[in-house]
Amino acid sequence: MAGPSSDYHHGDMDIREQQSTFHLVMGMTKWGSLILASFLLFVVLWFCTPSFGFIGGGFCGVVLLALGILLLRDNKAAPAH
Repeated sequence: MAGPSSDYHHGDMDIREQQSTFHLVMGMTKWGSLILASFLLFVVLWFCTPSFGFIGGGFCGVVLLALGILLLRDNKAAPAH
C-alpha cells in the first residue's frame, strides 16, 4: 500500500517544448500589446484632437513604438534564473 500511485517522476520530463511555447506566447503578447498601443495612440490623436492631426498622431505613435522597442527588447547580458 505504500507504493507510488503513478508512473510520474518529478524532474524527469523534457520541458523544452513547453518552454518554447511559453516564450512564444509571452513574446507575442508583449510585442502585440506594444503595436496595439502605438496604433491606438496614433488613431486617438489623429481623430480626437484637432491640434495634432495625422502628422502629430503619427509622430507620437512612432515615438511610443521606438521607446517600447528599446525598453521591451530582450537583454541577453542579464543572468539567467
